[in-house]
Amino acid sequence: MEKRLYRSRNDRVLSGVCAGLGNYFNIDPVLVRVLAVILGFVSFGTFLLLYLVLALIIPLEPEQALTPREEQTVIDQK
Repeated sequence: MEKRLYRSRNDRVLSGVCAGLGNYFNIDPVLVRVLAVILGFVSFGTFLLLYLVLALIIPLEPEQALTPREEQTVIDQK
């Protein structure tokens, strides 16, 4: 199965970019988010521009049938 980079549909804080990158590289999305915040400060905001570009060019994860556990998570988030 081909591995593709998508923005996360379920595990998102802003647009799902960090969660999508975490899923793609098999690392915890929280670590990616922390790294993104650090890069945002260190780069004097340049990273924020890159984040916006990534949010625009990375496609949203396709809809698929959710497992009962994922459905409950979505309901709990609302």
